[in-house]
Amino acid sequence: MIVLDKVTKYYGSHPAVHDLSFEIEEGECIGFLGLNGAGKTTTLRMLSCLLLPTSGRVTVKGFDAEEQAHEIRKLIGFLPDRPPVYPEMTVKAFLVFAGKLRNMDRAAIDRRLPKVLDDCGLGHVIDEPIQNLSHGYQQRVGIAQAIIHDPALLILDEPIQGLDPVQIVEMRNMIRGLRGQHTILLSTHILSEIAQTSDRILMLHEGRITAQGSEEELAARFGADGRVRIDLELRVAGGAGAAETVQAALGAIGGVDEVDFGSADDAGVVQVTLRGRGDVREAVARCVVEGGSGLLRLEQKESGLEDIFVQLSKEAEA
Repeated sequence: MIVLDKVTKYYGSHPAVHDLSFEIEEGECIGFLGLNGAGKTTTLRMLSCLLLPTSGRVTVKGFDAEEQAHEIRKLIGFLPDRPPVYPEMTVKAFLVFAGKLRNMDRAAIDRRLPKVLDDCGLGHVIDEPIQNLSHGYQQRVGIAQAIIHDPALLILDEPIQGLDPVQIVEMRNMIRGLRGQHTILLSTHILSEIAQTSDRILMLHEGRITAQGSEEELAARFGADGRVRIDLELRVAGGAGAAETVQAALGAIGGVDEVDFGSADDAGVVQVTLRGRGDVREAVARCVVEGGSGLLRLEQKESGLEDIFVQLSKEAEA
């Protein structure tokens, strides 16, 4: 079990995280969700004993981060936001090197290596210099070095950052394959990845946990269940004044709680997001057309994790 109990970490006079408390059970895959600057990386560095908290207590499987940091490091595999690789080394040479850094002897490395290469899909590039690999494959090497010693806890900090859509799907499938073999803490600001890979979500905002639970639990708890989101694309004629009129009219529709009105591009096209309850599509379409604007697109979705996070972030700021 991983426990953070009232942890605060200051940089100068500013707390990166403040009074942070949560628990992670063995075998869970936890999504750590927050905007850039929310304190995710600071928390991960404290968990991996790269930083010590200013106050509070961090324990991993009963070991205290301040008193027994070396014991905790043996239990952890860590992929930071940039893969920690030596580009001139081959994949195999680097993973052997990473295993030796974890005090594995060569026989133990040789026994573990086939499993790691299979889990990370690296068998066919084992003799390639890392610098010849794509960014996606370098990320795979980064995960391979993190699991070479079969850690109890695997920490992944923004593992899909910079990947193309195909690589994202491959990385997502690889993380799913590692579930059950390790306790996984996956940090990201991309909501779709959290929803598709995690058992439970921790939402972090400005250094504090604002909510935790599964997506369904959060929806039930914070009223997102039954809410809807409508994405509109409008062509507004008449300049800023006309846009303000349309925005006000949309906000006055019964069932619409919030209107996010973008800026018009050179062609007068505006992206608009509405949030509310019930089926308001007909009323929205009538409002736009009767107001003299062109309706280019109207798409309704059930409100989910994104709306929960937006709502909680606004409440935390308030």
